[in-house]
Amino acid sequence: MELYECNYIRMRNLVPDSDAIPDAVISRIDGVLDLHLRITERCKFTTTFNLTYFFEDAVGSFPAPDIQVRIYHDAQVGEVISCGRRRGIRNARYNRMRNSYSLAEKWRMNRFLQKWLGYCLMQGHRFIPERIIVADEYALPAAEDALLIVES
Repeated sequence: MELYECNYIRMRNLVPDSDAIPDAVISRIDGVLDLHLRITERCKFTTTFNLTYFFEDAVGSFPAPDIQVRIYHDAQVGEVISCGRRRGIRNARYNRMRNSYSLAEKWRMNRFLQKWLGYCLMQGHRFIPERIIVADEYALPAAEDALLIVES
């Protein structure tokens, strides 16, 4: 649970007040990749985010690591819900809602999130109203193209 609590704290440092920002925003820091955030679900006890960078290759633009994180406000924990396109594998998938994963696999994905959030914070990324750029609709994949459409 310590890992999930750490992910919650880091997500809250990255996005201190999710109610104060639009659903699709970009954190832009000179000299580093833009960090894209989309809030896909806002509920009383949970908020679900998509975080990614966008890369270009011979096929076109693609998000990576394209990670979906759910924050549980009441329990103060955060976990990876799904992740795609990681480690240079364009179609890699992890989706804990649709598959049964071992504890080791879940730990590995959440440990990745912990490290990546720490890296993003170290670079200076923060989604606060005075520093964000509202994303154009074409800049992020459509909701139906997301890895997971969450049902409550």
